[in-house]
Amino acid sequence: MYIVGLTGGIASGKTTVMDMLKNLRCNVIDAEEIANQILKPGGAGWKKIKKYFGPEAFLDNGELNRRYIANLTFSKPEKNQLFIMLIQPLIRSHIMWKVVRLFICGHQFVIINIPLLYESKMMMSYMKYTIVVNCTENQQVERLLKLGEITEMEAMSRIKIQMNLFKKSDLATFIVDNSSSREYTQEQVERIVRLLRASKAQWKSRSIFFLGFVSLSVAAAAVYYTKFK
Repeated sequence: MYIVGLTGGIASGKTTVMDMLKNLRCNVIDAEEIANQILKPGGAGWKKIKKYFGPEAFLDNGELNRRYIANLTFSKPEKNQLFIMLIQPLIRSHIMWKVVRLFICGHQFVIINIPLLYESKMMMSYMKYTIVVNCTENQQVERLLKLGEITEMEAMSRIKIQMNLFKKSDLATFIVDNSSSREYTQEQVERIVRLLRASKAQWKSRSIFFLGFVSLSVAAAAVYYTKFK
């Protein structure tokens, strides 16, 4: 099995593409969904945030004050780094367990949605291919403003703090242009899935795993024989 990274910019349409991939029966792991789970009251991430960010990071009902955290991390790089340092290892651990289970079940590939893939470098060394969802900056701003929770200035600030979408696209294996119609986005996603399913990368991955397993077995047998002969 091989791993494919899915990323893009804020409000570029990653969720739309992710839903399309799921509808095409691709295995998709969503780092954002995992983050939401561990940040629920009482969760491992929630406890870490409470310890390092204080009570002001929470609402009266105990849930994380996401607007407060977003404004804080987008405006103060040191707080953003602290948040990443606290949460990223937990997310990575959950992702790896899901990947291992899919590998054991014999799946060809898995797609992992990581919004800040290139910025965080999380699991980049494990990824065979990457997909970037692209659109124009104006579209990003428009989509953020439709949420009705931030101003245009805040929207621009959140876009600028991330790696430029054009730069991300230069680093990607595949690009999904989500600046046009939904039908056009769907066509691109279907083409990428066909290419992924035609890839032989899974056999290379399994061969490497098998050779590694054999090497470890031989080494263990040699140690056992030397010790007990």
